[in-house]
Amino acid sequence: MTVPTWPASLRKPTRNDYQSQRQDGRLKKRNGGAPGYRRRFSSTAKGVSLMVNMSRADKAVFDDFYDSVTASGALPFYMPDPLTDGWPLLSSDGQPMLDGDDSPILLAGQWLCLFGDEPPIETLVGNRFDISFSVWVMP
Repeated sequence: MTVPTWPASLRKPTRNDYQSQRQDGRLKKRNGGAPGYRRRFSSTAKGVSLMVNMSRADKAVFDDFYDSVTASGALPFYMPDPLTDGWPLLSSDGQPMLDGDDSPILLAGQWLCLFGDEPPIETLVGNRFDISFSVWVMP
């Protein structure tokens, strides 16, 4: 089975609405006394909340991807890492590093993820849609 990829035609998620939280991989001691924890899992996923502003045509692509390609969010998929993919590589002084053609060197990164526990939420804003959703980024 081939793992599907996030549709390249869709916009990147907005940075203002990005939130991330690691899954708690600890097991709390339940015996009396001072609180204590031990490791419960060898690795944990990261929950990420995202929002993408879409046109009506983009929404149709997203709906098909969610409903058909990922079986209503049940199947994993690859998605460009919104904090890495397409951003310029910076030098120690914060300036973009350039290649031989004086073009910025861009970073690449992708996530293997599943849609989160709740289905996407749509908000109509003018003639566009804000689609909010969460994903679990696999370790």
